[in-house]
Amino acid sequence: MNDLFSAKNFSDGDSGPLYLQLHRRIAEAIASGRLKPGDSLPPEREMAIQTGLSRVTIRKGIEALVASGQLVQKRGSGTFVAPKVERLEQALSLLTSFTEDMARRGRQVESHWLMRGLHAPVPEEVMALGLGAGDRVARLERVRSSDGVPLAIERASLPAAILPDPQAIEFSLYGVLNARGLRPVRAVQRISATNLGPKDADLLGVGTGVAALRIERVSYLETGQVVEFTRSIYRGDAYDFAVELKLASGDDRSEAERNGA
Repeated sequence: MNDLFSAKNFSDGDSGPLYLQLHRRIAEAIASGRLKPGDSLPPEREMAIQTGLSRVTIRKGIEALVASGQLVQKRGSGTFVAPKVERLEQALSLLTSFTEDMARRGRQVESHWLMRGLHAPVPEEVMALGLGAGDRVARLERVRSSDGVPLAIERASLPAAILPDPQAIEFSLYGVLNARGLRPVRAVQRISATNLGPKDADLLGVGTGVAALRIERVSYLETGQVVEFTRSIYRGDAYDFAVELKLASGDDRSEAERNGA
């Protein structure tokens, strides 16, 4: 690895800013397999000595690679090449649970529980779940992993009338709801881009600021009653969300045209 950071490889010429030259060399080494998942990079001070670059330049180049998910920094341990994560395609047209998604792919599922309990609802939960005065809410918060790789953070809220004992959930929430005849049959889902803060990044084993997908879902019973309000964070390097689009019917197109769409 010594020649990767050799001072002769960096120039003030036409190769671009020095931090980008460092960024490019490390990225190419990762892509070619020269640097493998789990390999550690030299400490910042040592890298500065080897390359002849300033520590500020080193830090800037490394931070860009951490932000893109190619490197991960572990407090007190150093900087490492991030593990390769298989990208998963998730259909948006199906109302399924994480456990069901992974089982369909033949993958093992693990959960690291952060919270399971009954609480007084916050205003956001009152609005989303249609709760009344004095109602309680069941909160479930966990990191969902597959084959040992953390993929998502789920934060689900349900009326206590729907889930009076949150401790009953060991694996699949929908499995328990289905057994009670309370599985949701439809949902409204909103997806937005976000950058991970320190807490969520640490839970997912990636760098702070890495791109992720935030998904809010409100699920309903057949009666129209709200049964679940979920806010999930999915790793941006692990998921592709896909939806099938169909040509609108003649009536739908006419209405869209009247509305200026």
